[in-house]
Amino acid sequence: MPEEVLPGVHDVTVMEGDGRRFRVYLFEDPVPTLVDTGLGGTTDALFEGLDALDVEPERVVVTHNDGDHTGGLPAVVDKYDPEVFVPEQTEESALGGVDPDVRYGDGDSIGDFEAVHVPGHEPDNHALVDESRGVVVAGDAVSGSDQRGLPAGYLLLPPAVYSDDLNEAEESLERLLDYEFDAVLVFHGSSVLDGGREKLDAFVNFPGKPS
Repeated sequence: MPEEVLPGVHDVTVMEGDGRRFRVYLFEDPVPTLVDTGLGGTTDALFEGLDALDVEPERVVVTHNDGDHTGGLPAVVDKYDPEVFVPEQTEESALGGVDPDVRYGDGDSIGDFEAVHVPGHEPDNHALVDESRGVVVAGDAVSGSDQRGLPAGYLLLPPAVYSDDLNEAEESLERLLDYEFDAVLVFHGSSVLDGGREKLDAFVNFPGKPS
């Protein structure tokens, strides 16, 4: 079942097992917005979650081109006919034949969100920042620390085996520190709902970091 992690913000987990968890996020207002769409094979679970919330997304924002973020896009578009926002760097081949309504880039506004380009995990990876709500949806810029078997409550870079360039990914995190936020919503591992900016700052600017 969906979990309301912040007021009006729901974690819809579409698959869990073998130490892995796949999820999307649903923001109820002001425009019902789905951030990413899960795997192609998890759309039934996604639709069940949205039915439980009694919310139909009017907007879908894709953060980057991995299959667990874009695989369900064709089915979501077919069922709900939402306005679709996709990063300008995302290749058409990742979209399953969907023609996006808007190609967005760094600094663009999507409703209350500002898109922040944070490449490294993938060249097209974007985070979505809503300072009014105090939240960052990180795409795969970071993961919850428990993805790596550590205690939950902290943020780490995604595993190298799933990433394009971890050096670039780490450098990109500094861009998020230009914003004010408290919660960091991740797609793998556990989100950090309190003190997220301070914890990200501590990770980026670790003790003894060369200047």
